[in-house]
Amino acid sequence: MDHFRHVSGTCTSAPMKTELEKIGMEAFVFDAVSDQLRSLHTLQRATHLLVSIPPIVGIGDPLLCLHGELQAAIGDGNLQWLGYLSSTSVYGDCGGAWVDEDYPPDPETESAKSRLAAEKGWLDLGHELGVTVNVFRLGGIYGPGRSALDTIIKGQSLSEGQKKRESRLFTARVHVADIYQAIKASIEILSSGRIYNVVDDDPAPRQEVFAFAQSLLEERWAGTVCKLDNNDMKPHKSLSGCEKRVSNARLKKELGVSLLYPMYRLGLRNILESWDSVPKEP
Repeated sequence: MDHFRHVSGTCTSAPMKTELEKIGMEAFVFDAVSDQLRSLHTLQRATHLLVSIPPIVGIGDPLLCLHGELQAAIGDGNLQWLGYLSSTSVYGDCGGAWVDEDYPPDPETESAKSRLAAEKGWLDLGHELGVTVNVFRLGGIYGPGRSALDTIIKGQSLSEGQKKRESRLFTARVHVADIYQAIKASIEILSSGRIYNVVDDDPAPRQEVFAFAQSLLEERWAGTVCKLDNNDMKPHKSLSGCEKRVSNARLKKELGVSLLYPMYRLGLRNILESWDSVPKEP
């Protein structure tokens, strides 16, 4: 945010709007399905646009569905850079192979297929407008308030979807601070206009990550932190496939990004060190 005189953004609730305003953003509560783009008057003045709204299965990208209105809002020549946050799920099941951005996407789920379609839509729109578009294929996002440590502290059981992912041999992930680094670097290199995998160096299985998080908590607060249910920690037969190891070589080589948290161990330790005591439920 320090790079820009004015920063605005959207969210989906009044409490989140308040939180964004506390850090100096002009925030709008926006429903991408039912609201009109003209309510976002700052779009017409935007020089940089980062799109994080996910596509909706059966509808697609809700902003791209408003193609004409979107073109009118951002097509007056002010826009210099456009970024779209996608997902490594677009690669599908690669049998555990290493994949880079040139690997042919083969999404398996409807949500992943919608992601890939949205990527193409934003790239096409950028071409129509003559604007650089960067697509960031993110691994699973973690960071303060959203990590294996938080899940254990809150005493939450894993959802069925998490249990399926728990069985994977490889899982792409990235710390939120490194997502920021990738976006910042691409803004500073306006001619980049590429697809980038934004993941760390260690595609470790989720089961290993949760075991390490549990050990960190027990080391610091022995006997005061609940453990995950034993059934959550047992290996589950894989029902979802999607085995792949995602390479971040292009991110490092072309954008010069040096990851703050290249391994989940560093990221989890940093989160734990920021806690003075066991966090309580809000």
